[in-house]
Amino acid sequence: MSVDLSVHLAGLQLQNPVMPASGCFGFGREYAAFYPLDELGAVVVSAVTPQARPGNAPPRVTEVTGGMLNAIGLANPGVKQVLQEELPPRLAELAGQNVPIIVNAAGATKEEYCSVVGGEICSSGLAQAIELNVSCPNVELGGLAFGGADGGAVLRDLVEAVRSSCSLPLFVKLSPNVTRIQDVAAAAAQGGADGLSLINTLIGMQIDIKTRRPVLANRTGGLSGPPAIKPVAVRMVYEVAQAVDLPIIGMGGISTAQDVLEFIMAGAWAVMVGTANFTDPPYACPRIIKELRMFMEKKELKVWKRYGGALYERCGEDNCGIGSAGAEAVEAALAQLPEVRFVKVGGMELFYSTGPELVKTLKTRASGFFSILKFMIFPIRHQGGRCAA
Repeated sequence: MSVDLSVHLAGLQLQNPVMPASGCFGFGREYAAFYPLDELGAVVVSAVTPQARPGNAPPRVTEVTGGMLNAIGLANPGVKQVLQEELPPRLAELAGQNVPIIVNAAGATKEEYCSVVGGEICSSGLAQAIELNVSCPNVELGGLAFGGADGGAVLRDLVEAVRSSCSLPLFVKLSPNVTRIQDVAAAAAQGGADGLSLINTLIGMQIDIKTRRPVLANRTGGLSGPPAIKPVAVRMVYEVAQAVDLPIIGMGGISTAQDVLEFIMAGAWAVMVGTANFTDPPYACPRIIKELRMFMEKKELKVWKRYGGALYERCGEDNCGIGSAGAEAVEAALAQLPEVRFVKVGGMELFYSTGPELVKTLKTRASGFFSILKFMIFPIRHQGGRCAA
């Protein structure tokens, strides 16, 4: 059976929802030696800055229980060299394929961000979208990260400035190291972001008890990888999806198709795979894509958006519960899943019965309520004359 995994994402058409996370794929050169990059949904390259950066002093990577800590420090050859030497070969490899190149951009000031994005990347014609790394310290604010300073006001100003300098789709990569990620997401949306990617790494630390010193030369680093951060990432994707109406690329501890489905159910439209590229090198991404196809075939679902679209629908002002588009998606999916008799909507247990009536009972909810639809197969038994899971 032919399966369509394509996703439309903020002006980008992806052939599937899986892509590598920035910083975990280099510029794609090494991985291209092992499999064709046109198998991916998109190619996301490492962060680029106005000037070359050597990164932090070693040691700057260490394995920890449930993941890894890194303090690479955005090491890169600088935007000019990336545009001259790294991206042209990738663009040639992907010529004619539906696989966009997304460039992660970073800076120490608003002017640096605008310079690297508007002055260099957007005008090069080598990228199809930008991912803004806002976890960088802002030197004008004493080192506070752009993505967490001043309740989002600094981030909003940064996104507005970058947005005005570049017309490419702009995704803002959110840091989890904030008090309320919903507020930061809202600030990015107000600044003009086309989409969001989350989460970046959590700040962590490991100490060598023999030397009594931090293992990393930088002392702290970013915690990533399965299974450590996935529950935090899924929760934050869920919270952000309820707060803003923007496409979300979820990431954080993804290593299997089941992980992908969790993020989609939480509100993501697509996903990025990070540390799994190191723990299962180099085939993590193509393996996960294959697993997704196998899942769809097993469930006899031909179109990915039919499955994903039915999982997360936002209510309109006059139609809370399942909107018309959501209902159509659910009906289409259930038509191919005749064994399903149970639908869970926003925490309320509702029962679906075969026939023209999609869902027998939908309680009225306030405007803006988000419905999470999870197709689950439960043993069915009868209680008091009605079905119960």
